[in-house]
Amino acid sequence: MPSTMKLTRRQCLHLAGAALAILTFPRFAGAQSWPTKPIRVIVPFAPGGATDIFARLTTQKLSEHLGKPFYVENKAGASGNIGTGQAAKAAPDGYTILFAFSSHVVNPALFAKVPYDPHQDFEPVTLAVASTTVLSVNPSVPARTVKDLVALIRANAGKYNFASPGAGTQAHLAGEMFRLSLALDLMHIPYNGAGPAIASVVGGHSPFIFSTLAAALQQIKNDRLRPLAVTSKTRSQILPNVPTMGEAGYPDIEGDSWVGVLVPAGTSKEIITALHREIVKIMALPDMKERLSTLGFDPVASTPEEFAQRIKIELETWAKVIRA
Repeated sequence: MPSTMKLTRRQCLHLAGAALAILTFPRFAGAQSWPTKPIRVIVPFAPGGATDIFARLTTQKLSEHLGKPFYVENKAGASGNIGTGQAAKAAPDGYTILFAFSSHVVNPALFAKVPYDPHQDFEPVTLAVASTTVLSVNPSVPARTVKDLVALIRANAGKYNFASPGAGTQAHLAGEMFRLSLALDLMHIPYNGAGPAIASVVGGHSPFIFSTLAAALQQIKNDRLRPLAVTSKTRSQILPNVPTMGEAGYPDIEGDSWVGVLVPAGTSKEIITALHREIVKIMALPDMKERLSTLGFDPVASTPEEFAQRIKIELETWAKVIRA
């Protein structure tokens, strides 16, 4: 008769552990070996804009660091909604990444319907860079501070207007926050993009503008615009002598534009951690910092948790402004 093999308790535990390792190995091995093929990076805007330029700079570095090509696909339309909707539906395998602009948290309140859920469809990786909104005036305007400008508007009720890159843009909403919080008799003049809006102020057609620093920086450097304040919590590294709205006496007027990196919900934490780690390294590179400065961006490289909290807060903040 064949002998019966008896296993000790220790042997049983070893076998069970080995079986568990075999079952879990593919998932962890896949995360550790990521990436093994090219990675698609969706930019939901046309080529040439600030988000697109930043994405291309970053993906070039990611390709160099990780040894696989990261390639940009521009999916423009509907203020970023089309590309963002496509990213939301992508497989959560680490091979589709979204470079989102801050319109990501504005659009859900601005449009009756958007093709994505900012909470449920994405996992945040990092808020990579920020570009503060700057309040600038034509140099002929006799205002050296925000308080000077407020006094001018109140002394000339109904005579002042402000330019913005377009209705519903974050710059427009910052201007509305300014108007509403101070009960100013002020008209909004929307333009079709930052370039025409800034040109109108430089040309004296509108006395002042709310715009991203990235868009206004060159005209500020050329003294064709006078910056009065920025709307971020802290001063911009690019314009360190320009106060924040809080320092100017208006702490309720706050908000900046940003570019953040997200992946489809369900992407493994290991891949998110690896991607976050590489982007943090890239943001710290001296040549990258120099290039970002010329684009009007300050590096941030937040943690995924910090970015998730930022998204939650800004969804609520901008929804209130839009409703008002």
